[in-house]
Amino acid sequence: MRATVKDVARRAGVSPKTVSNVMNGIVPVSGPTRLRVERAMQELDYVPNLSARGLRNGRSGVIGLALPNLGTPFSAELAQSVVEVAHAQGWSVQIEETGSDPHREQELMTRARANLIDGLILNPVVLDESAVRVGVALPPVVLLGEVSQELADRVFVDSFAAARDMTLALARPGRRRIAVLGINRGRKSATAIQRTQGYEAALQSLGIPRDESLMIACEEWTPASAAKSLMRYLDSNPLPEAIFCFTDSMALGALNALWKRGVRVPEDIAVAGFDDIADGRFAVPPLSTVSVDKRAIAAEALRLLTERMTDRAHPQRIVAVPYTIEERASSR
Repeated sequence: MRATVKDVARRAGVSPKTVSNVMNGIVPVSGPTRLRVERAMQELDYVPNLSARGLRNGRSGVIGLALPNLGTPFSAELAQSVVEVAHAQGWSVQIEETGSDPHREQELMTRARANLIDGLILNPVVLDESAVRVGVALPPVVLLGEVSQELADRVFVDSFAAARDMTLALARPGRRRIAVLGINRGRKSATAIQRTQGYEAALQSLGIPRDESLMIACEEWTPASAAKSLMRYLDSNPLPEAIFCFTDSMALGALNALWKRGVRVPEDIAVAGFDDIADGRFAVPPLSTVSVDKRAIAAEALRLLTERMTDRAHPQRIVAVPYTIEERASSR
């Protein structure tokens, strides 16, 4: 006979409701209690009847995570954190790549409205093109990142303040010719805009005039694109004293380009990134960066999403996750 929720509850010494809470992940359950329930499920070889559970509570047990580019280390590390936190709460995660395409965002929200997924964690890139807009019926959704609006809950890192603080850190030893890599000349992302503004605010506070020649465009935020952009820049411009890259991935590309030119880091130029990906800590030299707690982003996003599932009318909530400036060998 197939084990039931009542069988699991009896083995664990809890109520059937507690077993359901452990599986659904909506109502918090203490660690010891959760452990007893999970052990009982394993001993009884209990398999949840997802179709029956969905009919009862209108939920599939699956949430969606949509990121612009799954090929980046930051996306991989963030997705891993979301999966770990979600699984601990009893959710399965369907991971999608939007390619910064609002049509793909819209498709995912349609799936959520059709109850194929219970909610969506979405990282839009361009505010004016986002599928999250006035007049669109929203499923339970939490936004990640810099796209700011008044419709959905959001978890973000203050890119403006973080870029300002990193620029100030690069300038602290007396550097004044500080370049920035990652400027968008065409389709402007909210992230690029805020990090550019933070960089410019730091220069203004230091009394350093804005120098357009130190603002290096890079449309694709990848190591290859960054290396190509920096090589092209160095062909016709003098070497800056420091370079702040808008992501660690771009900073790794910059380190490679500088190495090919025989430029020493940090003796000839300081280099810093943003995101604190694992690869940056093992770069040569180790990369200075804006360190972001991806586990905290995942935990806050899941908390807001599960609360939104139970209370659709709750006012919008916005959570800022702290950052730190990690000065490593690439800028010392």
